[in-house]
Amino acid sequence: MLFHVYGDAAVWQWLAMFAVLGGLILLNEFARKTKFGGSVMFFALPAVLTVYFVAIQIGAASGAEWALKNQTYMYMNGWFHYAKLYAALTGCIGFMMIKYGWGIGKEHWFKPFPFVIVAINILIAVASDFETAAKGWYTWHLSNEDVWLFGGWHNVMNGIAGILNIFCMTAWWSVYSSKDKTDMLWPDMTWVYIVVYDVWNFAYTYSCLPTHSWFCGIALLLAPTIAAVCWNKGGWIQNRANTLAIWCMFAQVYPLFQITSTDGTVASKWATLPTLYADGTLNGIVEGGSANADPTAMTVVSACALILNIIALGYIIYQSKKRHINPYKTDVFVNQKYYKDAAARM
Repeated sequence: MLFHVYGDAAVWQWLAMFAVLGGLILLNEFARKTKFGGSVMFFALPAVLTVYFVAIQIGAASGAEWALKNQTYMYMNGWFHYAKLYAALTGCIGFMMIKYGWGIGKEHWFKPFPFVIVAINILIAVASDFETAAKGWYTWHLSNEDVWLFGGWHNVMNGIAGILNIFCMTAWWSVYSSKDKTDMLWPDMTWVYIVVYDVWNFAYTYSCLPTHSWFCGIALLLAPTIAAVCWNKGGWIQNRANTLAIWCMFAQVYPLFQITSTDGTVASKWATLPTLYADGTLNGIVEGGSANADPTAMTVVSACALILNIIALGYIIYQSKKRHINPYKTDVFVNQKYYKDAAARM
C-alpha cells in the first residue's frame, strides 16, 4: 500500500480526501463556466491573499509573534509553494485570455502560452526533485517547510521523467476556445498525455511533498482528470491549472489541514503519511539518518513515471516519422476518439 490509511484514523483520512476531490471538482466548474466565476477565483481571491502573504512577511521580518507563529509562515514559506501558486495562477489567467479572446489572448502567436506555462510548472517540480536528491542522498533532511524528506535515485528518475514529459506535449499552436466559450481546448492533449503526466506528478508529490501527497497527489490529480474524461473533453489542462491554483491557495492559508509536525504530532485527524515513513510515524527520524525510512514505493512509482514517459515520447517520435510531421506544430493523436470528441467542441 502507498499510504498508511488504516486504523482509527482511516475513516477521517478517506472522508477528507473525497471531500477535497469533490470540492475541487465543484470549484473548477464554478471557475470555468462564467467570466464572473473565473474572475472571483483567479483575480479577486488571489489579490486578497497576496495582501495577506505580504503582511505575514513584513510582520515576520519585524519579529511580530503573530506572523512568526502563523501557519503559512511556519509550514509554507519555502520558494516552491509560492512559485507553484503564482505560476498556476498565471496559467489560469492566460487560459482565460485565450478562452475569452482578451487582449493578446486572441493572437495566434500567443497560442503556445499553455505549453510554456505548463513547462515552467514542470521545471519547478523537476528542480525540487533534484534539490531533494542533492540535500539528502538516502538520508533524511528537513525541508524549508519542516517536512522530513528522503532523497535518492527516485528523485533523479522522476526529474528526468519530468523533463521528458515536457516534450510529450504536442501541437503547441493547436489551442482553441470552445464554441460555448466555457473552455480553452487543447485537443491533442489526449488521455496519453493525461496518464503520463498524472503518474509523473504523483511520483513527484509522493517523493517531495510526502505529507501532502494524499491530497495533492491523489485528489488534486483525479479532479481535473475526471472532468476531462467525463464531460470536458479537451479541457484537461485548463482543469488542471484551475484545480492546482485553487488547492495551492487553500493549502497556503490552511496547511495544518494536511500537516504532520516534525516531532510526530499529528496536527489534524486528516493528515496522512505515505509508506516512506515505514512505521507510519516520524519516530527515530534525525537529520542525516535513515532510520524508519522505506523508499521502495517511491522508487517504484518514479520508475513507472520514467518508463511511461519514455514510451509516450517514443510513440510521438514514431508517429512523427511515419507521418512526416513536426509533432510540436501538427496534431499527433488525430485518430483517437478522445481527440475527435474534443475537436468537435471547437
